[in-house]
Amino acid sequence: MSNPKVAPPFDRDNAIKKVRMAEDAWNSRDPERVALAYTEDSHWRNRAEIFQGRDAIKAFLRRKWDKELDYRLVKEMWAFGDNRIAVRFQYEWRDDSGQWYRAYGNENWEFAENGLMRRREASINDRPIPEAERRFHWPALQPRPANHPGLINSPI
Repeated sequence: MSNPKVAPPFDRDNAIKKVRMAEDAWNSRDPERVALAYTEDSHWRNRAEIFQGRDAIKAFLRRKWDKELDYRLVKEMWAFGDNRIAVRFQYEWRDDSGQWYRAYGNENWEFAENGLMRRREASINDRPIPEAERRFHWPALQPRPANHPGLINSPI
C-alpha cells in the first residue's frame, strides 16, 4: 500500500492493486509496515475512535492486534475516483477466550498526490461466529493466497 507508483489519479486496475496492497500489509499485522502507507498527519476514524498521525495509527494497531487474535482480512474495491477509493471488507479474529468473530465493514480512503493515504474512515460491525463457520484459513501473518476467493460471491 505504500508504493508511491500507485498514486492518484486512480484507474480501475490501480485502485484494485492499491486495495490488495493494503490487505496484504494489514494481514502482516505489522503496525510499522502498515503505518508507512499513511501520511505523517493522516486522519482516521475507526469505529468510534478518531485520531491523527502515524504514531497514533501504530498505537491503535498494536491495541487492535493485541485483542484481535488470529486476524485474517479480505478487502475489495467498491468504488473509486481521482484520489479516493471506497472499500468493503471482512475479517475474522478470535478473542482470548476462543470466541471467533467476523467483522464486516466499509472504508473511505483519500490519498495525497504521492499515493499515501491522508484520510481513512471505517465503519465496522462484529458478529460472533462458531469456529466451524470460519472462511479465512490461510497461514497467519501471510497474504491471502491468490487462489483464495474474494468477497464478491461470498455469503453475508
